[in-house]
Amino acid sequence: MSRPIRVAIVGAGPAGIYAADALLKSDAAQAPGVSIDLFERMPAPFGLIRYGVAPDHPRIKGIVTALHQVLDKPQVRLFGNVDYPSDLALDDLHRFYDAVVFATGATADRPLDLPGIELDGSYGAADFVSWYDGHPDVPREWPLDAEKIAVLGVGNVALDVARVLAKTADELLPTEIPGNVHAGLKRNRAREVHVFGRRGPAQAKFSPMELRELDHSPTIEVIVDPEDIEYDAGSITERRAVKHVDLVAATLENWAIRDVGDRPHRVFLHFFESPAEVLGEDGRVVGLRTERTELDGTGNVRGTGRFTDWDVQAVYRAVGYYSDELPKLPFDPVSGTVPHTAGRVEDGDGSHRTATYVTGWIKRGPVGLIGHTKGDANETVACLLDDHAAGRLPGAAEPDAAAVEEHLRGLGVRFTTWEGWQLLDAHERALGEAEGRERVKVVEREEMLRRSGA
Repeated sequence: MSRPIRVAIVGAGPAGIYAADALLKSDAAQAPGVSIDLFERMPAPFGLIRYGVAPDHPRIKGIVTALHQVLDKPQVRLFGNVDYPSDLALDDLHRFYDAVVFATGATADRPLDLPGIELDGSYGAADFVSWYDGHPDVPREWPLDAEKIAVLGVGNVALDVARVLAKTADELLPTEIPGNVHAGLKRNRAREVHVFGRRGPAQAKFSPMELRELDHSPTIEVIVDPEDIEYDAGSITERRAVKHVDLVAATLENWAIRDVGDRPHRVFLHFFESPAEVLGEDGRVVGLRTERTELDGTGNVRGTGRFTDWDVQAVYRAVGYYSDELPKLPFDPVSGTVPHTAGRVEDGDGSHRTATYVTGWIKRGPVGLIGHTKGDANETVACLLDDHAAGRLPGAAEPDAAAVEEHLRGLGVRFTTWEGWQLLDAHERALGEAEGRERVKVVEREEMLRRSGA
């Protein structure tokens, strides 16, 4: 193949952009060269960096600077507001490209089989995150009339949800939150947020820095019950082996032994409490029932048969994300991933789909930090380039770069571009400057398209 390798990447979040970066840094980028098109169903790029990271985490959002450098490369094009498969089907992608990489991530809440989970006042954390991050496809208002709230889960998303619920609206105003989110949070009645984990401090999935940040707010009192600080042999082994586990446990220990202060909002971190039922009356949440657990020596827990009913008016489940099934691709509904071998998509008989690959959360599941996604991308791209070198890529029937643009225009798709994102970015920054903030995020899809010149 004398021309550049044409690669389509479906998903312009970190996973997709890291895959583009791996291609750009490969030997193939020198000869025969690479030509990469990223397709994103949102009008703007960056995926969960834009729509999944809490607005008061600018350090994490700083990753966007590195992603910008990749999208700025002349070998890369961005097509936003393009949906798979309605705008581009799998057959279309293989017609225009030598290889296709799916990096669609995970945006929905993993289901939780718990009695009462369907009650009014029971919410998925992912939906709440989408609301406060200004996702254009979710309602503009969120019910925030509960004074006492339960959050199920002990990961970073649970911390984000608890922190946003417990902070005041004006604490979050300096961030990029849209006006409708600030107005909604001004009406927030939450005074107590209870975070529940069924295992102990050594099994919590918090990142040490994210955990410590919870205590930085002048309005949030973080409370840990000293009786919840308990370790067995398995827990002690884990603390000794993994530094961040020890740091998290040490932070929780320090909070457990200090005097409780008088900050107006309280976040309680509960361990050894396994959710058993969401309690309801007249179809609404009125409480949460948990079963006390105990360590079994291995770091796992067993139930004790002792139950507690907690007075809460809302329950947020933060038990993990779940990927949407991708039409025309195999899907494992248990893990929420596409079956693969080192990124090569597998069919049910164990064979590999020709020129079809996955990376990121759709590949390995929604676990790990953003940095883990680089290793995923490197592995997948290495397989793609091996297949190219071995002649296993049949080659696109219509590889001309203009062909896909003609296809989208023929369908009437209003796609955005990298230049369009720069226009939207400048507009959001101008909105922020007028209010003394870095940016104010545009929420409405139509407005995003208009400001992007689509």
